[in-house]
This record gives sequence, C-alpha cells and structure tokens, in this order.
Amino acid sequence: MITVTSVEAQNRFGQLLDKAQREPIIITRHGRPAAYMISPQDMNELQEARARGDTQGKAQRDWARASAEAWNEFDSKFGSFADEHSTL
Repeated sequence: MITVTSVEAQNRFGQLLDKAQREPIIITRHGRPAAYMISPQDMNELQEARARGDTQGKAQRDWARASAEAWNEFDSKFGSFADEHSTL
C-alpha cells in the first residue's frame, strides 16, 4: 500500500488515481489515516462482502465483544492487575 499525506494527494491526484487501480492508497492527515483510495473492483468486493453479511468478520466482532464483556465483568469484581511493570 502506498501512503501519502493529504497535501500530496491533492498535488498528485491524477497519478494516484492510476496507482489506485493496482493497489490501495492510504491518505493521511496529521500522521493518521484519513481516507483510502481504492479501485472500483476493490470497492465492489467490499460491498459484496458486506452484502453477504461477512460471517467471518461478524464472528470476530462477536468474539471481541464477548471478550470485552467478560473482561469488564472480571475487572469490576476483582479490579485491574495493571502495575508499573504492565504494558497495559
């Protein structure tokens, strides 16, 4: 993936349109992703996956939600184990 700033994207828009046909482009603002430029084919694939319900993505989201709920319940009962050595 190519990463460019929003200013670069403005200055090189035509060139980036051509490159987006081959690979996605990340457009950043203040060092963070602000937008993606992708080909129409990639967009169609994303829309089709969303229309199918993206069962794998849904399963991952459900797992993440269940994990977060379990952790929140544990944390409310026992408190956090984070200390000065924790990477949390």
